Amino acid sequence: MTLGTVSAAASGTWLLGDLTVNRIGFGAMRLTGSAAFHEGTPSDRGQALAVLRRAVELGVNHIDTAAFYFSRLRSANELINSALAPYSDDLVIATKVGPARDASGRWADSARPDQLRGQVEENLRQLGRDHLDVVNLRIMGQESISEHFGALAELRDAGLVRHLGISNARLEHLDQAQAIAPVVCVQNRYGIDAPNGEAMLRTCAARGIAFVPFFAIAGEGREAGAVRAEHDEVCAVARAHGVSPAQVRLAWTLQQGIHVLAIPGTGNPDHLVDNVAAGGLRLTEEELELLSSPGHATLGP
Repeated sequence: MTLGTVSAAASGTWLLGDLTVNRIGFGAMRLTGSAAFHEGTPSDRGQALAVLRRAVELGVNHIDTAAFYFSRLRSANELINSALAPYSDDLVIATKVGPARDASGRWADSARPDQLRGQVEENLRQLGRDHLDVVNLRIMGQESISEHFGALAELRDAGLVRHLGISNARLEHLDQAQAIAPVVCVQNRYGIDAPNGEAMLRTCAARGIAFVPFFAIAGEGREAGAVRAEHDEVCAVARAHGVSPAQVRLAWTLQQGIHVLAIPGTGNPDHLVDNVAAGGLRLTEEELELLSSPGHATLGP
């Protein structure tokens, strides 16, 4: 795929409830600065707005964000609103609630069930929406999420939220949530460096639920980004296809199932095009197997 023909549509589509999205989307966390929503160098506002607009031009119609994605000078939701409102009818914006930060950016206790409405309304105000397409409950270590998810289900019934999902979840959390209301997606850490999500990946496939991995490119670098030395296997596959290691990581992720959605984030316009192009990259079975056990496998002759 040449740069002139890059389109998120090459990744295929999936339904989030009744909303059709291209399987490669965009994560807004890194728009707020060089160290995500932690202390770091503020992002360039003009460039961040340009990246969002370019993402939509490239066919991205699934954007992941949260009100707690903010740094000293940047708010992901405000950037999305400024760049993309009025929103196109096919653009799906997914957000998260549960974690809480005070005005200085310090993490506070996670929200109680009765505080989730305030978090939903905060996202509505910042995004300039009258409803949220998808709201994910970010689970912060609690054993039972029934009260929290039940509170979100009430907001769904009230029309403030269209669809619900969960994030950072275990299988029992999915069962608890589905006993209350439909779950359209699960956001968990998963990738070449984090294979422990296989059980959730398979369960979501069996139940027709989107599986949305985060840190697919960053791997072990997590919030800090792709700061660690890349695996030799990833580099070898990238050289074979003439693409970047990031594209290989995203292609591997997408090929784990047709229900898998990718939400790579970047504030760099060149990286954005590279990430979206990964939706058209197809790896061989041998390459997929090699990448599933980096550091332990070798390419065949």
